[in-house]
Amino acid sequence: QVQLVESGGGLVQAGGSLRLSCAASGRTFSSYVMGWFRQAPEKEREFVAAIGRDSQWYANFVKGRFTISRDNAKNTVYLQMNSLKPEDTAVYYCAAGGSIATLSGGSWGQGTQVTVSS
Repeated sequence: QVQLVESGGGLVQAGGSLRLSCAASGRTFSSYVMGWFRQAPEKEREFVAAIGRDSQWYANFVKGRFTISRDNAKNTVYLQMNSLKPEDTAVYYCAAGGSIATLSGGSWGQGTQVTVSS
């Protein structure tokens, strides 16, 4: 399994931006599908975005606002979040899996808190 460490969360005003990072251990990072999920208080964890070798996937509620990217040389995946809304407030988790279908059953980070004030 790969170990994941998220960073970059914090408090931001509505309309602002944050960039989350997720650093992964291991020498096979480029072969993983990497993704971001989030969980707001009293809500189920939900998919946000994912990136493979040549594909990206986004939840409808972040299209046009969030961008996922990866740097395989640094074993890091990023989530650039723009035009943040109060409803984006959640703990954001990084995940790694063999495919988009198995992503949620793969490795997980500890999460980073994002709070968007109105």
